[in-house]
Amino acid sequence: MPVKIGKYEVIEELGRGSMAVVYSAHDPFTDKNVAIKLVHAEALKKEETGDRFRRLFFNEAHATSVLNHPNILRVYDANVEGDFYYLVMEYIQEAKTLGNYCKANSLLPLRDVVGIIYNCAKALDYAHRQGIIHRDIKPNNIMQTPAREIKIADFSVALINRDDYMETQVGGLMGSPLYMSPEQITECNMSNNTDIFSLGVVMYELLTGKHPFKADNINAIIHNITRETPAPLSDTRNDIPEQLESIMHGMLHKESDQRYSMGLDLASDLALIFKDLDDADNEDALRQKFEIVKKLRFFQSFSDVDIWELMRACDWRKYKQGEYIIKEGDEDHSFYILLTGIVSVEKNGLDIEHLQVGDCFGEMGYLTKTKRTASVRANSEVSLIQVNASTLDRANESTQLRFLKVFVQTLVARLTETTSVLAKA
Repeated sequence: MPVKIGKYEVIEELGRGSMAVVYSAHDPFTDKNVAIKLVHAEALKKEETGDRFRRLFFNEAHATSVLNHPNILRVYDANVEGDFYYLVMEYIQEAKTLGNYCKANSLLPLRDVVGIIYNCAKALDYAHRQGIIHRDIKPNNIMQTPAREIKIADFSVALINRDDYMETQVGGLMGSPLYMSPEQITECNMSNNTDIFSLGVVMYELLTGKHPFKADNINAIIHNITRETPAPLSDTRNDIPEQLESIMHGMLHKESDQRYSMGLDLASDLALIFKDLDDADNEDALRQKFEIVKKLRFFQSFSDVDIWELMRACDWRKYKQGEYIIKEGDEDHSFYILLTGIVSVEKNGLDIEHLQVGDCFGEMGYLTKTKRTASVRANSEVSLIQVNASTLDRANESTQLRFLKVFVQTLVARLTETTSVLAKA
């Protein structure tokens, strides 16, 4: 085991596969633990495997660089240093793969399984809309955190359909045969719903403790996947709703065009079985907002706890293109942080400034509670955080102090910039 990989201090080995070994490590610059996936150096040096492993490494690095979803394991960085080809990933202590729950003596409750597949379906839908097909969905590539959050991992064999990716795709039979779709195992053209088929196999295992296509040899597995219909779920357990049997059929259909075409379609049908999945959906939306807010420069010095506090305390607003957020002469005592879109600042009907994602406005109105001296209008669809004294009071005292400190720094920077512009004028 290496002592260091790049700047990262290796702690322990977490697991290994045919392509790489995964370590937990400490980042001394951020003082946080990460996971590092290190490609086997000996495989990189071999003539018969070296080129393939390097291409798989860069394939995963590119695929994960465009994905940012709460149910997909984050990859922070990819590096090549000498013989070290490694990915730096999100580290989740005490996470378990779904492989732990695919045995008859360790099955999860029905509600939990439906919730897991619901979250996976939404994560895959997101990846597919980014032009990424996973191609290796299986229980050991899906993790559950101690907080019962789901994380899809290992995009090393992903199929990338993006205009900004010009590399030749890694060919051949890619993935794990037991979880391949009929079109994948016969090396036919694949679409997004090849992942839906694989996810259906995972759900079948989670519900029954049995694999729907398992056989003694690869030829028999291929025959079962392409020809045989699995036994109904109700043959194994008596608490299966009729709708779930229908959903399973829509996931495991042999013909690709008869299968669920998108993950959101699957998630919507699963939500009909358990209405409270809508609450989970709202929580997922909140997590996605958290990821957006965390990247804004205004919140760079905030802890995760502070950001969650403010997110729950402050108001979230949306405006259509052309709508006024602030009008000159109005008494509006709010401060705004722009999350998406572009706004224009207008004075006496003239555009004087354009603000983009991460920019703030309304500082003086918030501070002095006087009438607005300029208007702010949405140049596109806009979403933002609105803060005023009453909303800020909902957060705890330490978060309020952190907010006010950064607010003052922002105000000083804005006044300094304005003074510089006036001096030049």
